[in-house]
Amino acid sequence: MSEYRKVPFVTKEKLEEIIADVPTPFHIYDEKGIRENARAVKEAFAWNKGFREYFAVKATPTPALIHILGEYDCGCDCSSMTELMLSEAMGFDGNHIMFSSNDTPAEEYQKAYDMGAIINLDDITAIDVFEKKVGKFPKRMCCRFNPGGLFAMSNGIMDNPGDSKYGMTTEQLFEAFRILKSKGVEEFGVHAFLCSNTVTNEYYPKLADILFRLAVKLQKETGCHITFINLSGGVGIPYEPWQEPNDIRAIGAGVEEVYNKILVPAGMGDVSIYTEMGRFMMGPYGGLVTKCINQKHIYKEYIGVDACACNLMRPAMYGAYHHITVMGKENADCDHKYDVTGSLCENNDKFAVDRMLPEINVGDILFIHDTGAHGFSMGYNYNGKLWSAEILLKEDGSWEMIRRPETPKDYFATLDFTPEYKKMFGDA
Repeated sequence: MSEYRKVPFVTKEKLEEIIADVPTPFHIYDEKGIRENARAVKEAFAWNKGFREYFAVKATPTPALIHILGEYDCGCDCSSMTELMLSEAMGFDGNHIMFSSNDTPAEEYQKAYDMGAIINLDDITAIDVFEKKVGKFPKRMCCRFNPGGLFAMSNGIMDNPGDSKYGMTTEQLFEAFRILKSKGVEEFGVHAFLCSNTVTNEYYPKLADILFRLAVKLQKETGCHITFINLSGGVGIPYEPWQEPNDIRAIGAGVEEVYNKILVPAGMGDVSIYTEMGRFMMGPYGGLVTKCINQKHIYKEYIGVDACACNLMRPAMYGAYHHITVMGKENADCDHKYDVTGSLCENNDKFAVDRMLPEINVGDILFIHDTGAHGFSMGYNYNGKLWSAEILLKEDGSWEMIRRPETPKDYFATLDFTPEYKKMFGDA
């Protein structure tokens, strides 16, 4: 597939300028792309008066980037205490915070309640946990639905919700609504996530059809007033360069068609549509910048870079494809077969296996595409590796460090050292 290429949003010259001040590896983000995409999402669902995108904080928990989305009225989808605290610190109010968690500690429900966040219950047993901890229920709550079985679209079976740990069965959902109504909840939402990283315009409309029909039945049979339906995430990006990207405007139009077909005739034309897209909102607008530092010639040809799976876990964890551009050699023939590896003591620490690329020399800069979501955020410190910096490439061509790189002092900060070790590492 060497004829397929992706174009980085940053030039080699700009990266060299940044590298003069910031050590590789680092993640870099494209402000222009983020803004253009946020505008497109808002326009695609402008037909729905109450629409809001709740950005999945877990995808990219970086305040400078989330603030950009906030300028387009995006909110935050949180799944933990720390994400709630981060959203609160960034100034988001409760209406702009959706708390969608699972296996949830009771104190996190208390925090979400105190913040006025929209709380999305993953399981019917959470009702008792919530009541025992908080003592009373807010006027607005949401429940997560799992239809079970297989989820299929025109191009085949996409996922198996029946194997997913998330959400309630149909019977549990109806019971949960009735219980919550008896506890004083007045406004209800329905939420579901059935498929991850779909690169098709069909997913949201198909999911909407399922949830809209369910909502009509729920409201009719339980008397609960459904005010919003959350389509969650699942709208993906084309990691592979030969894939056709999603058209968010076509997706929005598809959801509108189903909305007008099912909800409007049922007298539910005031229902707000929410989304929680992490990958689609940020994924293509981030890249991991790394340098070739070693070459190894044994049974295969290896390129060793200064990044590793601690900087980008997806290839090691899922075998995921991330396109690689060798900066300055964008138009060179991809006539060399390499494994591109990091330095972890794990054999799956590879960004690419048997990848056809231009000839790579020590010192070359590699741009690993589509790391703007679930890239930096899934990092870790195995082998004593330190978290990288994050850089924002601004619309005017300038750049800003929006997260400094971790230092050895940061790494050791949580350890309770004896005086001898404090002397050794205290000023590291």
